[in-house]
Amino acid sequence: MDAGAVRFLREALASTDWVARTRDFGRTLRATRSPGGLLLVGTPEHEPWHLTAHLDDEARLSGLDQLAPTLLRWTPPRDAPPHLRIGLDRLTAATRGETLLIVAERQAPVPLLERVEDARRTGATILALDGGDPDLESLAHDALTVPAIGGPLSFDGAQHLVSMAAAEVPHRATLRERLARLADRVTGPRTPD
Repeated sequence: MDAGAVRFLREALASTDWVARTRDFGRTLRATRSPGGLLLVGTPEHEPWHLTAHLDDEARLSGLDQLAPTLLRWTPPRDAPPHLRIGLDRLTAATRGETLLIVAERQAPVPLLERVEDARRTGATILALDGGDPDLESLAHDALTVPAIGGPLSFDGAQHLVSMAAAEVPHRATLRERLARLADRVTGPRTPD
């Protein structure tokens, strides 16, 4: 899905709360303090390669180095390049200022939940992009749940919206806009004649 398709998806979902929810989620991802401090992990059956690649692209294109993710793998091959050899042991070193994003369309396994709980205790921010896992969501500081059935958005589509939202620079109100809001607060809302 290219940037144009993601923008079209956003327009199609404008009447729902998905755009605002993914923007909030993206803002939380941007709060990661350092490059490599955004840790992504999936389940043994599904590593979040797709989201990792999109966040890496967004980090490079936006200049937001803190969005450059570190992919944590369940069984990294010893002969893989260094950036693809990082295993779940990295979770034991997670600290305050780092963000752990768990991407799990299906239920997260207990060993992962235990490691996530440990990372939370050491001060890492825990985020979940999931399909409705109450155990995972109970550990997360913020969770974006994408229902498998009946929702207007697929799990893949949600990943695209989140990666784009993470790199968005929030709109900064101009002096005129701030003064207009102040005037509205002081004088009350305008009513048509």
